[in-house]
Amino acid sequence: MILLFGAPGGFELLFLLIAMIAFLGAPLLWIVAIIMLINSKILDNNEKLIWALVIIFLPIIGSIAFLAIGRNKKVKF
Repeated sequence: MILLFGAPGGFELLFLLIAMIAFLGAPLLWIVAIIMLINSKILDNNEKLIWALVIIFLPIIGSIAFLAIGRNKKVKF
């Protein structure tokens, strides 16, 4: 594979690897967070709605926040 100015070196391959992980990992993280939110038995419907809005409008930050603090604890807003 030849990029802009010749064969890719170490930094180009590293950049491509990081970009692939980011573009493939972010949607997967979002889907996992939504599925875990739907299946959560700890949260009531209002809390699920709040978390769903956070995850939808702030996909990466919301997904990470839900997986870190929202899935195991009751968070009061």
